[in-house]
Amino acid sequence: MKQLHPLLRRAAALPAHLSALLFGSMFAVFILQIVFRYALDLPVGWTVEWVTLAWLWGILLAAAFVIPTDNMIKLDIIYALLPRGARRVLDVVAGLVTAAIFAWTLPKAWDYVTFMDIERTAYMRLPFSWVFAIYMPFHIAVIIRMLLVAWNGLTGGAPVPETHAETHDYD
Repeated sequence: MKQLHPLLRRAAALPAHLSALLFGSMFAVFILQIVFRYALDLPVGWTVEWVTLAWLWGILLAAAFVIPTDNMIKLDIIYALLPRGARRVLDVVAGLVTAAIFAWTLPKAWDYVTFMDIERTAYMRLPFSWVFAIYMPFHIAVIIRMLLVAWNGLTGGAPVPETHAETHDYD
């Protein structure tokens, strides 16, 4: 069992590393695109396609598996003014409503991703179902995370950090 723990920790860090790799490759290919277009006068189309793919996959991968739930966007100006009990109620309602909407739209999202197998990207000729495939893990992760937000609101688990409307990340 002790050997399993480091493996789980490495597996949990994999999405963060993949996102970083995607964002790094996006930057490198963007610089390559500038060099080819303006220094060598040889515009290449695959670079634009790769930057778009890397951005899409990096953002959705990070949003699904890397960014902590308490760093998600919320109206903290209003949220911070409420007493703890009201914030818990808000967490339950928002978590359940968001999870329900995402669960309800899951079959249609799956239909769209699989339907896009009929089209291919212009330069790399990848099926669009591969391009949009990352959306399915993201969609499922949102459902699970929002159910956890609702559960924590119900049980009082994972205390909500105290926030103040006048504070910012850079203070």
